[in-house]
Amino acid sequence: MSIIKPMVRSNICINAHPIGCAKDTQNQIDWVVAQKAKKGIKSAKEGNAKAPKTVLVLGCSTGYGLASRITAAFEYGADTIGVSFEKEASEKKAGTPGWYNNKAFDKAAVKAGLKSVSLNMDAYSDECRQAVIEEVKKFGAKFDLVVYSLASPVRTDPDTKVMYRSVLKPVGKSFGGHALDVMTGKLTFMEAQPAEGDDIANTVKVMGGEDWERWIKQLSEADVLADGCVTVAYSYIGPKYSHAVYRDGTIGAAKKDLEARAHTIDAQLKKIGGAAYVSVNKGLITRSSSVIPVIAEYLGCLFKVMKAKGTHEGCKEQIERLFTERLYTADGKVPVDEENRIRIDDWELDPAVQAEVDKIMPKITEENVAELIDLAGVRKDFLNINGFDVDGVDYEKDVTDMTAIE
Repeated sequence: MSIIKPMVRSNICINAHPIGCAKDTQNQIDWVVAQKAKKGIKSAKEGNAKAPKTVLVLGCSTGYGLASRITAAFEYGADTIGVSFEKEASEKKAGTPGWYNNKAFDKAAVKAGLKSVSLNMDAYSDECRQAVIEEVKKFGAKFDLVVYSLASPVRTDPDTKVMYRSVLKPVGKSFGGHALDVMTGKLTFMEAQPAEGDDIANTVKVMGGEDWERWIKQLSEADVLADGCVTVAYSYIGPKYSHAVYRDGTIGAAKKDLEARAHTIDAQLKKIGGAAYVSVNKGLITRSSSVIPVIAEYLGCLFKVMKAKGTHEGCKEQIERLFTERLYTADGKVPVDEENRIRIDDWELDPAVQAEVDKIMPKITEENVAELIDLAGVRKDFLNINGFDVDGVDYEKDVTDMTAIE
């Protein structure tokens, strides 16, 4: 029996709270159910011909992937298959947050009368693709939406069996700035060294669009894509503060590859009346964004400005808006930019928002950081990822079984 407290080392939380993770997932579900009622969104069974019926989410367990699965299921009534690679819990040892999130999602989906299968597999493998194909055939259905939300440090090429590693590095020169300790508010100087050797090529191999393209090809060949099937992958552009390490760095090269391949996939899906999009999303606190120079500080500043303007969104708000105002519009048209990308980073990159951020960023010091940025909001988001500081959870209660989510 034990009381579980967050164990944070260098902006990385190394443990998870089972009940907190499950409650956070349920809180997201409850919010989406409320949006469905508020907006009058109907499922296919309720007569909405445009609603997705069978959805595959690759990288389904946290962040944007989890929010996508929740929105598809609980706002649009879709049956879902989710894939993520998690460390399973045992009675005495915690699993990864995503393991608990998937368990909570499956439980809620079954209760709502929805089909739900969560596969704990390496989504980069052909074995996983085969397992997904077999599961959707058991549903007696075909996918009309495929969400690609994978983020991983490694990928093994299914053909060559070579393992590639992705890195978050600038290109050409080092990139330095404040590293914000989200728990204490301390600021230290951090420098990221530039990419070298095969860093760029390897990161493109892991985080680019090659695997997404392979997924759509194999699903298509297995005849499990419905006519009109849409696929969407997630990307980030961000402000000038992050360009050196994101858009112009190794990960940016991978995201540019993802965007280029979207056009190839789109051409393939057009044959069945479908489409492929990259959705450029807003910057949020994630496991990786917490350990990159400047990023946590910028996000804290951004959150403060956007909350004051009433335009701040977390994962669930972003994805709910993606579905209702982009992918499934009343007229059936998907609004895109000149490169066929969906932009739900529009409120983040609003010139008025960025102008406010520009005014605040140079003034931030360790003495005024809690006043100038939304430090409390950043900390809460950071802890929520691992099931801590979640509304409605009694953290003084003993946890006797690390596999139990209630």
